[in-house]
Amino acid sequence: MPYVIAEPCIDITDRSCMEECPVDCIYEGERKLYINPFECIDCGNCEPACPVEAISQDRHVPDEYAAFAEDNRRFFTEALPGRDAPIGQPGGALSFGPAGADTELVAEYGPRS
Repeated sequence: MPYVIAEPCIDITDRSCMEECPVDCIYEGERKLYINPFECIDCGNCEPACPVEAISQDRHVPDEYAAFAEDNRRFFTEALPGRDAPIGQPGGALSFGPAGADTELVAEYGPRS
């Protein structure tokens, strides 16, 4: 069961979780980070590294963030705004670089105050 990054990460993107991921499966959107569910090995290293407690297993996402479980998958399986094709499984976030876009769910969130 892969891990998911939820709403508390929006506009924070601390990246501590990226440093702890042994398979480089945490990708950077414009306003939030996303875990590639096809590359995640479910090690859990990312969860305690998150300073805003935005990361949980997909089956244990708090109810108020339930939409983020599917949204995290959508980041990789659907073409994002400004992109011609889905990200898919590029085999590592570091070599891929920032996506420069977010899913519709994340893009609709207003700025943090």
